[in-house]
Amino acid sequence: MQTKQQKIEIVKKLEDAFKNAASTVFVHFKGVNIKEETEMRRDLRQANVKYTVAKKTLIKRALEALGHKADDVPMDGEVAIAHGGGDDVTAAARLMHEYGKKFLGPAKEVKISIIGGLFEGKLVDQAMMQSIALIPSMQGLRGMFANIINSPRQRFAIAMSEVAKTKSA
Repeated sequence: MQTKQQKIEIVKKLEDAFKNAASTVFVHFKGVNIKEETEMRRDLRQANVKYTVAKKTLIKRALEALGHKADDVPMDGEVAIAHGGGDDVTAAARLMHEYGKKFLGPAKEVKISIIGGLFEGKLVDQAMMQSIALIPSMQGLRGMFANIINSPRQRFAIAMSEVAKTKSA
């Protein structure tokens, strides 16, 4: 049982997390075992994402203290938040989406699912947070950009090579 002072401190920590994180993802989890949670927390930590389990009432209080309508996010069952990500604003959503696909129960039921979140200071629904989760990482985007930039040069070099082969033959 938590004291009133402990609850106030938790709400304050949640408010700080919501304000300072690049993005925050609300996730529903059920049936995640210790081994899976340990693996997930380790990977999240490497991406500078924190994973916190808190009471729904405290999460709602923190959201309302920041001026959000907490009822806009359906918080049924066990709820956790993944927040942070440093410079990569999509990291929390992307990683939670990946673990949602990775951790499946015996009947292929999903153990982790995104139910909403905070992105750029706005409360967003499950569909929007899911679409944010599908955006590649900044490193992945840079790689795609490099491929686009190099593609014409590579094709030109191949064409010149083929022309040189026909001229020397």
